[in-house]
Amino acid sequence: MSIPDAPPAKDRSKIILWLLSVVALLIHLLTNSRYGYFRDELYFIACSRHLDWGYVDLAPLSALILRIELTLFGDSLPALRLFPALASAGTIALTGAITRKLGGHTWAVALACLASLSAPVFLGIGNFYSLNVFEPLFWMGGVYLIVRRINGGSISCWVGFGLLVGLGVENKHSLTFFGIGLVVGLVLTQQRRELLKPGIWFGGLIALALALPNLIWQFEHHWPTYELLSNIARSNKNVVLSPPQFVFQQMLIVNPATLPLWLGGLVWLLAGRAGRSYRSLGLAYLVTLAEFILLHGKHYYLAPIYPMLFAAGGVATERLIAERWQFVRPAFAAAMILLGAIVAPTVIPALPPEKLVSYMKAIHFEPPRTETSHTAALPQLFADQFGWAEMARSVAQAYARLSPNEQRRVGIFCQNYGQAGAIDFFGSKQGLPPALSGHQNYFLWGPRGYTGELMLVIDDSERDEAEQFESVEDLGPVDSSPWAMPWEQRNHIYLCRDLKTRLPDLWPKLQEWL
Repeated sequence: MSIPDAPPAKDRSKIILWLLSVVALLIHLLTNSRYGYFRDELYFIACSRHLDWGYVDLAPLSALILRIELTLFGDSLPALRLFPALASAGTIALTGAITRKLGGHTWAVALACLASLSAPVFLGIGNFYSLNVFEPLFWMGGVYLIVRRINGGSISCWVGFGLLVGLGVENKHSLTFFGIGLVVGLVLTQQRRELLKPGIWFGGLIALALALPNLIWQFEHHWPTYELLSNIARSNKNVVLSPPQFVFQQMLIVNPATLPLWLGGLVWLLAGRAGRSYRSLGLAYLVTLAEFILLHGKHYYLAPIYPMLFAAGGVATERLIAERWQFVRPAFAAAMILLGAIVAPTVIPALPPEKLVSYMKAIHFEPPRTETSHTAALPQLFADQFGWAEMARSVAQAYARLSPNEQRRVGIFCQNYGQAGAIDFFGSKQGLPPALSGHQNYFLWGPRGYTGELMLVIDDSERDEAEQFESVEDLGPVDSSPWAMPWEQRNHIYLCRDLKTRLPDLWPKLQEWL
């Protein structure tokens, strides 16, 4: 009886690629329903029910994708988070695919894919619905096509690249910054010759055509996204990082154990003899890093670029220790897995909240904050998954105390899109009317025909309501969760009668884009 030969190295690398992708998928499917709906998810669901070519604070593609997902699978937590889990698995697969295109074999693919799998930032964003989870697919899909083109692929690579860039910008505008980095990288390297060929320009026209509807929407609405970003820049909302702090947090969010891999990959791209052909990618990283540092971007804005460096680092490591010190490769892989496993409970809901708090104290680590107001016991990613159903139930109880005539006339005003999204999602199942708010895109949806004669208002104080209405009655505190954000636990429900200024006239003053 003959024993079949072992699969060749490239076949083994493909097996590893898909195996680790499945592991990522299973991690998310087994953990992503343990807490509740995230604040932003409730808002995104509301946006998906108001499909448009743009929104104040997000590009339109993610809302369309979510509408498709909700239509196909429903709005349960497992259904809502299925596409993010698949996208997370896709990020691992793309990491391995880029590694193979760069010339990597079994160990290169294993190290690169393990780095993507163990990076806390990818574990975190793969566990709930957001624009961020799809970003690596567009960024790294573009990189894969560039590498194919550098390796002698047909000019059609630029067509695919244009499609991905256009769709990526319609998913999240931040891909523009990576695009600038890629252009600089092409201009400064031998790949500049591509600029003399029609393919890259045709790809650029495709990208522009796909992005154009959102640009038109922005123009017609007086550039609301720019206004929002300007407001944030003038506020104290986001944690502002110095250049050393930003770089240090890059090491944290992608797993400190992966530092030798991605830093080695960057060196290989910039200075390695074998990586010389791909030098434009290393320059793209440096330019994009500089852009986000100068613009005081949040630390995770750069995250989608790291699979490219993991891939390059995997190739460099495999070649460096191909013959000698082979024990380093499994030791390196073990270190990434171990540290990733230690940090994982701080970014995926593997533990009950009370045990998570104790765990973070025991390991002396919690994810770095991105906004100054996030002071909850749990990381912001988790704290914003608590209290929404309880809040909507409290409002529904207040609504039930009104007479049928009052119920037909009453509007529900919320202070932020999390509250409004919760009313629209949970409250709609309890007979509540659509929520009103001046926050983000809720402002553009307007007062929905309400005059302000009778309003239920969620707020942490009746001071503003007492000035705006003829009478205000405190109906009591909103039910919440001890694990929710502190300011959401302080809210009351106020029954307000006879707005002194008609709501349509007051509405322009209620805009809050921050």
